[in-house]
Amino acid sequence: MNSPSGAEAGADACAPLTARPWQDRPGARLSGSCDLDTRQCLSAALGVVTGIPGPVVHLDLSAVVFLDTAAVAALVRAATALKGQGQRLLLHDPPYSLRKVVQMFPDECAALEVAA
Repeated sequence: MNSPSGAEAGADACAPLTARPWQDRPGARLSGSCDLDTRQCLSAALGVVTGIPGPVVHLDLSAVVFLDTAAVAALVRAATALKGQGQRLLLHDPPYSLRKVVQMFPDECAALEVAA
């Protein structure tokens, strides 16, 4: 049986959701799953994201495998907060779960903007 190295095991055990700065643009890259178990991590990451300066803040979701409805609501709150500061939150490569929630609740998710 293959076991991950100590660093990888620690990362998996402590952070099923990770957030890292996006190197080539203002924003962050999330990876993992956004659900009840990672709600505090997502909240902390979005708190940092809403403090990033610039007219557009980017959030790469290409490595996110799942977002529950509470996570989608948190993204809506972050987008709304940035809009109130004259900024935009631009989501990149959202997972199916986010696209499905937006499809089911378009009015509630109107603040979310997905990159083309």
